[in-house]
Amino acid sequence: MKKILLLSDTHGHLDNKIKKYIKESDEVWHAGDIGGENIIDSLQKMKPLRVVFGNIDGYKTRLQAPELLSFNCEGVSVLITHIAGYPGKYNSTTKELIAKYQPKLLICGHSHILKVMRDKNNGHLHMNPGAAGISGFHKIRTMLRFELEKGVIKNLEAIEMGLRGALSNSINRTD
Repeated sequence: MKKILLLSDTHGHLDNKIKKYIKESDEVWHAGDIGGENIIDSLQKMKPLRVVFGNIDGYKTRLQAPELLSFNCEGVSVLITHIAGYPGKYNSTTKELIAKYQPKLLICGHSHILKVMRDKNNGHLHMNPGAAGISGFHKIRTMLRFELEKGVIKNLEAIEMGLRGALSNSINRTD
């Protein structure tokens, strides 16, 4: 069994609230718009990391993170990319990737909107953890946590970390 913390759109921000959940996870997955190689380095020092770059990520970050990840974890085939769309509204590249890789779990970011939904036409679960950072148009900072075991995705939790503008660790708070 693996406990996964799923982030996206940190935009260079990694605070104590996020770090608390990282400590409770086996792996961290990041669906792009990382905001700098320093975030990748920090995450890798805490837990095993699977990460893709997003549209705001520069050259140095793109050297450390691919555009796409396809892998199997605990019997679940996973596809991660930053920009995908949603079931019924996937972009043409994502449609081709779904046909090629046939994931059981498709993960993306970019929209800053937390959304988990079943894609009935393609037979996978679609996850977008929203935005964990403090930059962007989202109101609430979010991420997802779930477990993978023997081909099953279970114990999915949406985690809200407060308002985007309210820094949770402005004085190193951990609550």
